[in-house]
Amino acid sequence: MTTENSISFEIATRLRTEILRQRFQSGDRLPSERDLAARFDSSRGAVREALSQLEQSGLIDIQPGGARVKPIEAASISVLGPLMSLDEVPDPALVDQFLQTFGALSALTAREAIKQANDEDMIRLRRMVVNLNRQSKDFESMQPPWREFLEELANVADNLVVHLISNDLKTHFVEQMLQLGFVPKLRKTAVNEVLSDLQKAVAARDGNQAQAAVQAYFDEVRGAVRELIHSRLGENRRQAV
Repeated sequence: MTTENSISFEIATRLRTEILRQRFQSGDRLPSERDLAARFDSSRGAVREALSQLEQSGLIDIQPGGARVKPIEAASISVLGPLMSLDEVPDPALVDQFLQTFGALSALTAREAIKQANDEDMIRLRRMVVNLNRQSKDFESMQPPWREFLEELANVADNLVVHLISNDLKTHFVEQMLQLGFVPKLRKTAVNEVLSDLQKAVAARDGNQAQAAVQAYFDEVRGAVRELIHSRLGENRRQAV
């Protein structure tokens, strides 16, 4: 990354944070390129590139008279990671919405993959479920085989839209959660039941059962993460008193 690109990235990052924190609200006009260049002690070219990055993420709309902030709902999914990292503890509602959406998407993909899988696909899926059982000690240990399994389901389902959405969600959410140190404790009995049902579903080529098993896993994760975040928020409030 060149120095100019580095400066543009830094400017875009800082402006993005200010927009997400609502220092600049929907409909507000951002300062001019000249004012931003003076503020960040940079060239107008670097500012222009930074604004272009923000426009690509859907946060602003560049018009002849300047750049205006757009509603957060108009942004792309690329802002999910930055939204997550705004505070020490991410927004519980945002986390819950992600897990609900990603869980439903993954469960649907599981059903379609089982229905479309050929014999070779099924052999790979069975092996992956066996590996999931071997790595079911804790949440962190399960993440690599779960990611591999979900990626294979997307491949078998041959749904490019699902694949792209899943990639973006995992990049901007799952990795962010682990970096923040949010490692939920799943109930062993619930995990064992999910893996047992998943193994039966793959063995019987039952797409509906596979869908239910994957959904049950994400429901368990969702509850554990919700409990963890509320616990962290409680700790922070107690420390602030």
